Amino acid sequence: MGAGHSHVEHPSLGPAPRNLRVLMAALVGPLVLATLVGLVLLWPDGDLELTAPGVDVQRGTATVTELVPCQLVGGKEVEGCQAATIDVLSGPGEGDASVAVLPYGEKAPQVDVGDRIIVSYTAGAPVGEQYAFQDFDRGPPLLTLTILFAVGVLVLSRWRGIGALASLAYSLVLIVVFTLPAIMEGSSPLAVAVVTASAIMLVTLYLSHGFNVRSTVAMLGTLVSLVVIGVLGWVFTTVGHFTGLVDEGSQYISGVAGQVDLHGLLLAGLVIGALGVLDDVTVTQTWAVWELADVDPDASVRTLFGRAMRIGRSHAASTVNTLVLAYVGATLPLMLVFSALSLPFGIAISQEVVAQEVVRGLVGGLGILAAVPVTTGIAALIAARLVTDRAAGRETGRTTAGGGSHRA
Repeated sequence: MGAGHSHVEHPSLGPAPRNLRVLMAALVGPLVLATLVGLVLLWPDGDLELTAPGVDVQRGTATVTELVPCQLVGGKEVEGCQAATIDVLSGPGEGDASVAVLPYGEKAPQVDVGDRIIVSYTAGAPVGEQYAFQDFDRGPPLLTLTILFAVGVLVLSRWRGIGALASLAYSLVLIVVFTLPAIMEGSSPLAVAVVTASAIMLVTLYLSHGFNVRSTVAMLGTLVSLVVIGVLGWVFTTVGHFTGLVDEGSQYISGVAGQVDLHGLLLAGLVIGALGVLDDVTVTQTWAVWELADVDPDASVRTLFGRAMRIGRSHAASTVNTLVLAYVGATLPLMLVFSALSLPFGIAISQEVVAQEVVRGLVGGLGILAAVPVTTGIAALIAARLVTDRAAGRETGRTTAGGGSHRA
């Protein structure tokens, strides 16, 4: 894994001097302490109880064994209505055979014998209507895709890929066990997102790329960029009168858990969403500076910065484009709705459900633009110092060797 390179910053640049390691530790130490304090203060206590329509419905999985006409409303057949006999695989009635009502109509999903489905179970419903189709069980194909992804990462990255996969698993677990419950209990979504981003950043960068100065430089660049994103996001979502109450999900949350700050939730999504892209940019820039310093040991800080910035400008341009298009893609169905309504572009883009994606894309892009020069500057200063120390060490070695030979 990356940890195997923890003592050597680069095969040619050699290990970082003690004073530089102490400086990096002094910069990282307070961040680690603040993150731990934040996790302790914001950690959910698990006492939250939700009371809202639908939360008492249980869910499980089942396999469709036969399609049959359904009987509703006092045992009378309803035209077009369909049902299925099912074998319950998990959830209420596990191991039993039962009947589940299927959706029907022109746009209803097509359910066939042998399909694995997710069913909802309502204990108080009439017999024959307790189980109902909710969605298809996509667990098996998703598991297959996950395995293919993991194999691809390991084939390309080899041992370092293990660290990358472990980092990904850690990030997802942290979000599930800390981020989501903490926000649901009413903690500030932005504070929770900042602590989450810091905890993810501290672990994943070192786990994926080794415990070394390069990883620390990338982390510092990411941290500065996240601050920029958080500040800009707060300013423009406040000035733009964003409420966060824009879709069915947020409306449902406002009914189920009124303690959740929806405006803060928008900012939290912005910070966490940008973290992965920022890691890519800062790590790439740091590694680029190290390689340039190795190729040209006589390069000054200014020269290293200028050369790496040429790489960074191209990288930032493509990354910003990728980030913005990802957010545009998320709103494409809504943009089609606005197009069907013949709304002017200015009015359509001002709708909060679209405008929030615009803010996410542009603020995230500004964070990336800040990450490139900040990370490159820090990396150039430290890489140049390592080159200087390496040259001084060689000169000292030659002087010592020459002196010994003369004495001999």
